[in-house]
This record gives sequence, C-alpha cells and structure tokens, in this order.
Amino acid sequence: MTTILLTGFEPFAGDATNPSGDAVRLVAERWSGPGTLVAEVLPVVFAEASARLAALIRAHSPDVVLAVGLAGGRTGLTPERVAINLADARIPDNAGQQPLDRPIVEGAPAAYFTTLPVKAMTAAIAAAGIPASLSHSAGTFVCNQVMFTALHETADADGIRAGFLHVPYAAENAPDRVDSLPLGDIVRGLEVALRIAVDAPTDAALPGGTLH
Repeated sequence: MTTILLTGFEPFAGDATNPSGDAVRLVAERWSGPGTLVAEVLPVVFAEASARLAALIRAHSPDVVLAVGLAGGRTGLTPERVAINLADARIPDNAGQQPLDRPIVEGAPAAYFTTLPVKAMTAAIAAAGIPASLSHSAGTFVCNQVMFTALHETADADGIRAGFLHVPYAAENAPDRVDSLPLGDIVRGLEVALRIAVDAPTDAALPGGTLH
C-alpha cells in the first residue's frame, strides 16, 4: 500500500496560526485514500525541521513526501520546482536562529529538482477551481530547508517522490489587505495535489516557465 508523508508548519513571525499546519491536520482527519497518510506539523526552526523530517522519512519509508508551507502574499497554491542548498534567513526562525549564506548540507548538490509531478498537480488544482501556479523558488528560509532535506534524503531511494507546495494565508486568519484563500479551498487543493502525486505516472507536458 502507498504511504504518503504530508507535513506542514507551526505558526511563525508573530502569526497566531499557520494555514499549512492547519490544512495538513484537516487533510489527515478526512483522508480516505489512496494509501496511508502520515501527517506531521514541523517546527519553524532550521535544524529541528530538517532533523524531524529526515527521521519521519526513515521511520515510514514513504512513497510520496509532500511538505507544505506558508508563502504570505501569494494568491494561490504553488507547487515548487527547485530547492537550493542555501540557508539565508531574512528573519529569525522560532528558535531565534538566523543563518546567513550557509549551505543546508555541506558537500551536497547546489540544487535539487522536485521529483513530484508538479505541472500535473498545478493543472489539477486549477481545474478544481482553486487558484494555482507553478513556482520556481521555495525561498531561502525554513520552507526551502525542508524541501532540500526531503530531496536530499530521498535522492538515492528508488521510486520515492518528494517535493514542496506553498499555500497562501487562509482567509479566516489573514492579515488585513493580504491575499488569501478559504482554508477549505487550501485543504481541497492539497487533497487534489496528493492524489495526482500518487496516481500520475509522469508529469504533464505543459508550459510552466516564466519570462522573468
């Protein structure tokens, strides 16, 4: 049976909630397949988030790993295409750590491409009536750290798909005048993304690049 590892994050940067963690909990509560879903909310702390994710991958040997995080200001769900081997924090994490210009893993590749079918996921989320677009940068904060860790941990594992998806603020808790989506739409979008990640044998041959 397929095993899926789905992670979100705790609140950070003074927010009372984090829609990535809230949505992951809701997906887990209503998941009916395909496969077995393991859900976890990670700390927004560089080293601890990486260590926890790596431990979960080793403990559960998942077939699919989808980590989810908040990208405040984005207008829809954005599957990520690339993780870079760089931690460069504009703000401190929840433990007060603020790494600058440091590799995530010494001696590892400069970047990894996702192994999830992100174009197919993006298209399916949009087809479900939920705003979605493909993103080519997971940033340089803890989200990128977790995406890089997921891909590094599964780089030599045959058949494991891994990657990251950013979500916007949930409308129920969004700051004033910031783009958001209802939390229910975020949950539905994640469910669609997971089913495509499990079922699509290859990615879709669709335009996904940007001009700048």
